[in-house]
Amino acid sequence: MAAKRTAEAVWEHDLLHGSGTVKGTSGALPSMGVSWSSRTEAPAGKTSPEELLAAAHAACYSMALSAGLGRLQKPPERLDVRATATFDKVGDGWKVTTMELAVVGKVPGISAADFATAAQAAAQGCPVSGALKGNVTVTVDAKLA
Repeated sequence: MAAKRTAEAVWEHDLLHGSGTVKGTSGALPSMGVSWSSRTEAPAGKTSPEELLAAAHAACYSMALSAGLGRLQKPPERLDVRATATFDKVGDGWKVTTMELAVVGKVPGISAADFATAAQAAAQGCPVSGALKGNVTVTVDAKLA
């Protein structure tokens, strides 16, 4: 059975001077402010589509890596994942150009090389990575704690 998740956004006024809110309908993602300046300059306590994309990718990737390590009989004690989405002007428009994944894992009994291999495989198998594939460059930096 397919799982559907929904978010809602409201925007008021023009792009440069307007602002809006975004929220998830599950109740887990509260209403958060968004604006063009918070997207391209300082966040000023507001979020951006790129921050939300990075959060989704970090969560998805951590689950994919945990699953892969489990298949290797090396379940993690802890995975700390940071995803950084870069939003940049490209030509006449704006684009998410890169997603950098950095993971530090506490995984008993695994070598650094095997952890790095599992980390790269997880980046290929994560559904959010799949959604970005061919459009956004995804890199992985994996280290053991």
